[in-house]
Parts: sequence; structure tokens; C-alpha cells
Amino acid sequence: MMIRRNISKITQNHWHNGFLGTGHSAMAVLDGVPYKDSDPFILFMDDSLNLPGGEPVGGAHPHAGFETLTLVLEGNEKDWKTGSFELMTAGKGIIHTEEITSEQKLRILQVWLVLPPEKRYTQPFLQKILLENVPKIKTDKYEIRVYSGSSNGLTSPLKNHTPFTMVDYRLENNAMVIQEIPSHYNGLVYVLKGSVKAGEKVIKAEQAGWLDKTAENGTSEIQFNALENDTHFVLYAGQPHNVPVVHHGPFVADSMEDIVQMYRNFRQGKFPHLNDLPDEQKITSFSETSKSIVN
Repeated sequence: MMIRRNISKITQNHWHNGFLGTGHSAMAVLDGVPYKDSDPFILFMDDSLNLPGGEPVGGAHPHAGFETLTLVLEGNEKDWKTGSFELMTAGKGIIHTEEITSEQKLRILQVWLVLPPEKRYTQPFLQKILLENVPKIKTDKYEIRVYSGSSNGLTSPLKNHTPFTMVDYRLENNAMVIQEIPSHYNGLVYVLKGSVKAGEKVIKAEQAGWLDKTAENGTSEIQFNALENDTHFVLYAGQPHNVPVVHHGPFVADSMEDIVQMYRNFRQGKFPHLNDLPDEQKITSFSETSKSIVN
């Protein structure tokens, strides 16, 4: 018997000035949510950038102990392609540069996904998939883009250390879709535009609806019904690790002693730069594995 999932709570945070300065607005979607409820997701930023250009903003910075999930909602079609997705496994440590000097208008969702303890110090790895290679279903009532995991018969080609489902939905008014999710996954539905009835709860733009928890094993499903035209939302659901972690600055670890060691390794130059990863530590083309259904 299929387990029906519902939404246990709805949270909403507020826009604030982002770290890139003038023209950067950010929303910390997970603020106020305990990690035990969001596990394996430990940070979720909705970044809206309308930068004037000029003096460099951003720069090189380290990451270790987790993975970054970067979905480009609105890109510049150069470095940031609309609809593209990047999964960067920081693992035992990597340096990433996001320096912007030109005028930019971008909208990006960035989520930090905690690595399982046994893979905390795995080799850094980069996977990038462009919109044209994302498995998708298109009808006159909805579009489903499968970035990770599976949805409605399609499976993403991305390789995961922490199993997670990430699906982008764009629905017209009254459209209905069903998403299957492993019953033990934690997750949230983040609405970008319009409103959707998820299970029995209505989630509106800039709100996050949290999947209820179930003790049963197997497969669960949740039903989505759009209540407006151009309703757009993203589902993030992942396998929880159920172990405590320490989050400090750009690092996630099992203890403060591990955090100290990560800083030490970084200062000693032991973190490679993302741009210098060898070919065997990155996948930037999935064109042969993508699949789409158009009705």
C-alpha cells in the first residue's frame, strides 16, 4: 500500500541584504528549522542578484565536508546558464571562486547537502548538467524537470553520495502531478511563484512546506495541485543521516576538532581549486544519458 505524504508545517523567511553588497538580496530558507528536521540539508539560500558591476564582489573561498547544489533559475547565458544545475562535492576540501565584476542579473538556489560520515573526506568532484540535458516531461499543463533522483518514470543521470530527489515543477492552474519519494526521506517544497496544494496544505510563493515524517519503510507519494497559472516550485527530499554534525563557516564536520583541522588543511594549501580538478573528478556533459517525454 502506497504511503501518502502530507505537509507538516509551512515556514517563511524574509529577504535580507546579501554578502555581495548592493543589488544582492538573499533569503535563508532554512532559518529557524532545526537540522534534525532538515537533515541532510543544512543550508538553503535563495539569491537574487541585480549587480551594477564595477569593483569585484565575491572571491575565492573554501568548502569541506558537504556538497553544494546550485540551480540557476535565471542566468546570464555565459557562466550561468538558465536551468543548469551544478553538484559540487567539496569532500575533504576544495576552493571555489565566485568573483563578479560586470553587471549581472541572476537568480540562484543554493543548497548545502551534508555528506554521510563515511564519505566526509571523499575526493572533491564536480557534476554539471545543462537544461537541454535534464530529463523532463512537458505537456500543455505542466513541465517536470528531474535534476536528481526520479520522477514519473524519468531518472536523473547524476551520481549521488547522499541519495536525494530534486525536481523542478512548472504547472498551469488546476494541473495535478504526483511525486513518489522514499518514505524515510526528509524534504521540503519551496514555492517560487503562484501557489500549490501539496497533500492537504496550500503553499504560497516564498514559502517552504515540509514533508511530514513517517516511520514506515517503502515508497511514499505526495500529490501537487496548482492553484494558479505559472505556478513554479522545487522539491528537495533526501536520505537523512541521523547523526549530529557541526557547521562552522564554510565547513561541515563531526566535531569542532575536525573543523579546526579543516581550517589547518586549507591554510596549508591542501585544498585544490575547483578549476584545477583533473578530468576524472568532473562530469560536465550528460548529453548521451538525458531523456525527455513531450506530450
